[in-house]
Amino acid sequence: MKKSIAVLGLGKYGKSLAANLYRLGADVLAVDKNEELIQDFSDKCTSAVCANLANEEEVNALGLKNMDIVVVSMGDDLAASILSISVAKEQGVPLVVAKTSSDRTTSILKKVGADRIVDPEGDGGIRSARILMSSRFQDYYELDANMFMIEMMPRDEWIGKSLIELDLRNSYNINVVAIKERGELWHFASPKSVITKHTILLIVIEKEQIKGLQK
Repeated sequence: MKKSIAVLGLGKYGKSLAANLYRLGADVLAVDKNEELIQDFSDKCTSAVCANLANEEEVNALGLKNMDIVVVSMGDDLAASILSISVAKEQGVPLVVAKTSSDRTTSILKKVGADRIVDPEGDGGIRSARILMSSRFQDYYELDANMFMIEMMPRDEWIGKSLIELDLRNSYNINVVAIKERGELWHFASPKSVITKHTILLIVIEKEQIKGLQK
């Protein structure tokens, strides 16, 4: 099932994120107050809407309640960011992600309801897109054009089984580098390690295999 994701604010980061989410198969609503920018971006998303994100009526009219994820990427407009986060949470959006520009901004955005904070200085649009497209991916590192390292939660069918039983190398063409239980430290994976619902795996995978792992 496709994810529905709204990207509010089409600065450099917002444009990169929205375009990559759309390329990865998401239904993307892109919103910005610049009408010319919206017109130019209309072929890079599912729907492009011109709206003043500092105006409560216009934000309410976007229908964010239908979104799986809302990304608030107006890092240079704190008032609009706060309003958009508040409206999204009031409308019941399960995951609201906010772009930050400083530690102080991060603290404020968390207090008004942001579920996750992203820092564009260390987090490109494609990396964020990959993480948001999968509820299992916790973090994502591009080693080169073909090889990736991913922190991920286990698939439901893996829980209760050992790594040797799962044989993930042959089943998914992935290598488990390390594992940890949530809140604990990483350690090298043993073939006898049993996967729980709180296990996080650090895996290495080739690019063409990632889409199958997201399902």
